[in-house]
Formats: sequence, C-alpha cells, structure tokens
Amino acid sequence: MSRSALIGLDWGTSQLRAYRFGADGQVQERRSLPHGIRHLPAGGFEAALALAVSGWDEAPLLACGMVGSRNGWHEAPYLDTPVDVARLAGALIRFGRADGRSIWLVPGLREPHRPDVMRGEETQILGVLAQFPSLAERGALLLPGTHSKWVSLRDGAVAAFTTVMTGELFGLLRDHSLLGAALPEAVDDAAAFHQGVQMIQRSGGAGALACLFSTRARMLEGSLAASSVPDYLSGLLIGDELRIAQAAGWIEADHPLLMVGEGPLCRRYQHAAELLGVSLQPAPETTTAQGLWHIAKAAGLLTDRNWT
Repeated sequence: MSRSALIGLDWGTSQLRAYRFGADGQVQERRSLPHGIRHLPAGGFEAALALAVSGWDEAPLLACGMVGSRNGWHEAPYLDTPVDVARLAGALIRFGRADGRSIWLVPGLREPHRPDVMRGEETQILGVLAQFPSLAERGALLLPGTHSKWVSLRDGAVAAFTTVMTGELFGLLRDHSLLGAALPEAVDDAAAFHQGVQMIQRSGGAGALACLFSTRARMLEGSLAASSVPDYLSGLLIGDELRIAQAAGWIEADHPLLMVGEGPLCRRYQHAAELLGVSLQPAPETTTAQGLWHIAKAAGLLTDRNWT
C-alpha cells in the first residue's frame, strides 16, 4: 500500500465516509460506515474513527460535516459568507485526540442576512469549484436533499445561499397530513410526478400552497390513484422549488446551474427541470472527496509535518 497523503472524513448525522488519498490527490481507498454522530459505536467518536481508518497509515486527518457541529465531536464555528477556499482553509479547527494526534475540522457556513446555515455542503461546493473553475466567476449550484441548498458563486467564493425544506415538507405531508392519510403502498408513477409539476406550471405565481389540496380533490374524483399520491406530491413540491428559484433569480439563463448529488432524488429534479425548461447539469459524484483535498492543500496540511 502506497503512503497516504491525507485521510478525509465526511462525517454526517447517519453515515461516516472515509477517504484515503495518495500523493497525487486520487482516492486510493474509501469506506462507508453507519456511524454518523447519532449512531456511534461503544467507545464513541474515537471508536468510530478507529474503525474508519483501521489498517491505514498515519496521515493528516481532515473532517467535514456534522462532526463539527454543536452536537458533534468538537464544534467548528460557522463562517459568514462570502467564503472562498483560502478563507475556509485558514479557519480550520484543530483539536487533540486521546492518542495525542490531531484532527482538523472544516467550519460550516452562515448566511447572515436571512439567516441560514450549512455544514458539510461547503466542502462539496469547493469540490465542484476545483473541478469546474469556469463556475468561479459567476455560477449557481443546487444541492437537493431533505433541506435543499441553492448556492450563488461569485469571484471564486460562496457569495450567498438559501435552504429550501422541500424534502422535509414532503415527508410531513405524506406521513402526517390529510393528503397522505391511510394511503396504500406507493407505486412508482412517473405520470403522476409529471402531473404534479404541470400543476405548478399552470399555477402561475400562486405556487404550491394553492395547489396542494388538488391532491385530495383529484383522489376523490378518481383522476389520481391513492398509490400515486406520493409521486404527485413530489412533483408539486419539487416543481415549486424550481419555480421559486426562477422567481428569486437563483437561476440565471446566461450562467450555468449545476446539481450536486446522486440517486433517485436527483433524477426527479432533473426530470422536473426538463419539464419546466430549466437547464440543469449534473456534477460529478466525487465532489466531497475533491473538496477535502482542495481544502487540505490550501491549508498546507499536505506539506506541514506538524499535523500530528
């Protein structure tokens, strides 16, 4: 096994992902463990880290995500936007572990004007910028999720961002509202999703709040099967998120919009964007790893042997 240049950790609420980097910045080995900050093994953070890096040689340890939150291992305070890689790298939090070695934590970002916060996504964003330098001057990113992030990039920095709670609202409506009451097992119904997006498109400026009850009405009249309600709701909410983004100016026709993420949820956003005429380009799936490497390099962790 070649010597490690960096060990990067993406340590979230439910998952711990570890990356062992070679000197060329390529990931030599990766691991995924179910030991996010809410699911730690006996022995806590130290035990989870030991499992994640077992058999790997010593290298600088850099972690992003909820491990640096108030409820994590050690708090890394938020930085107010705008933030570029140099400022973020200069604000890493270093703390000593029980075995005498150090771990460096990436701070989250704070949008002071709304206010709004992110933690973990900042590393993904810098990973995108490292791979798409053309976005640095002016661009936008969408990071879908339970709490989607819309990010404005200016002059190589995260200039501003907004959180949209589309995923959490979907879960509440499906599981704890009249619209989702006593539903049978859901089926995958692309047509129902399409109809939800179209309903938002026809609503003009009214938006989702004026359209949500159409779910109940259509089911009662028989034009929407009960098993298709989740897909219809998903189309309404994702379509409305994209409508909001257009109205708020987060999507600019003359500047690229990239989507950071993977899996079925991102495919839904891609489908909704196509229906609404929004150009949405998927970013590579290696954004977090690339971001950790980019931050470590800017912070001097790859050359400074005092990282232990």
